[in-house]
Amino acid sequence: MGKAGRVLSNTDPALRRCWHPVARSAEVTGQPSRAMLLGDPWVLFRAEGVVRAFPDRCPHRRAPLSLGTCEQGGIRCAYHGWRFGPDGGCLEVPALGGEVRLPARASLRPAAGVVERAGMVFLAPEPPLAPLGEVPEAEDPAFEQGDLPAIRARACAGLLADNFLDLAHFPFVHGGTFGADEAAAVPRYDVVRDGHGFTVTYEHAFANREDPGVAAGLRPLTQHRRLTYRLDAPFHLRLRIDFVEAGGANVIGFFLQPETDTSCRIYTSLWRDDLGGDPARMAEAVDFEMAVLEEDLRVQQAYDELVLPLDPTLELHTRADRTTLELRRVLADLVGAAEREAGAAPPDAVAGTPTPVTGLPPDGGQFGRVGSGTFVGTGPRPSTVSR
Repeated sequence: MGKAGRVLSNTDPALRRCWHPVARSAEVTGQPSRAMLLGDPWVLFRAEGVVRAFPDRCPHRRAPLSLGTCEQGGIRCAYHGWRFGPDGGCLEVPALGGEVRLPARASLRPAAGVVERAGMVFLAPEPPLAPLGEVPEAEDPAFEQGDLPAIRARACAGLLADNFLDLAHFPFVHGGTFGADEAAAVPRYDVVRDGHGFTVTYEHAFANREDPGVAAGLRPLTQHRRLTYRLDAPFHLRLRIDFVEAGGANVIGFFLQPETDTSCRIYTSLWRDDLGGDPARMAEAVDFEMAVLEEDLRVQQAYDELVLPLDPTLELHTRADRTTLELRRVLADLVGAAEREAGAAPPDAVAGTPTPVTGLPPDGGQFGRVGSGTFVGTGPRPSTVSR
């Protein structure tokens, strides 16, 4: 996993080699807007239906281009009127009159990638090392979408992802929403790693108070649901909940935009195929998820250190923490790959280099603490782990 003491902040340079959400598609229009990402400002605008993204600084006097206007598929700076084309090339410097030769450095460097998916705009500042995650339900006409308002919070994106994947906090953090009916013991589940991502699936009993069939006497209150979590590094998360007896599915997309060292913008979307097209029921579902998120943020915004430890020896891990430990492994591998390509450290010293250290206890023990580079106890260390 991560090298000794390695932590991940919202502005870690390695994150520049990743896809990140920067806006909902509806927020990007024909007029420029600003988005903060990894401590840097970006200007976004839509030209001929395509989203363009450039650093939000004019090369002349570094004025924010987001104060300008969009013209002929490009953007004009509000300060001295320099105009840039769709590819970032400078097309006009009004102060030079009709002079044809423009300064060679008078151009904007576009983002390495901009993609619209699932109603979101994703941006990669530099060529990404991992693919952008998918939300298959967003393309399925059987599902209707509901969006929570985007929230800006004092939080660490890594810790927010950790919280979304954590399976042990429900009865303690979410007592006001769904946690009161949740058992404290975490059920058996699998963690399946693939590339810079992983999938977790488990099934458990719960009180399905939303099911109309319960009130009608058609089904019991205690039913079963299958939960499938998906992480695509760094912070593209999805949870699909399939209701075994009642049928239907509830999909939650959770997309994190690390803005600055202390700020994140959080996007949450729902996809449901069990609401019958009823806007009132979708509005109720959105309000419920907002209440759940507010419960989580009460804890997340209280953290003193807004970093995610990648070194497993900095924390104590139990068998119930397999999902969140795998998150640290995936992100450590991603950071290691970025640092190796950048030449920041030799391969055996960076986060993500495979070692015997896992920080994960074997099935026979409750706790795992690793400090010497050896696995605690006996047991398998496969990429697919069953609890």
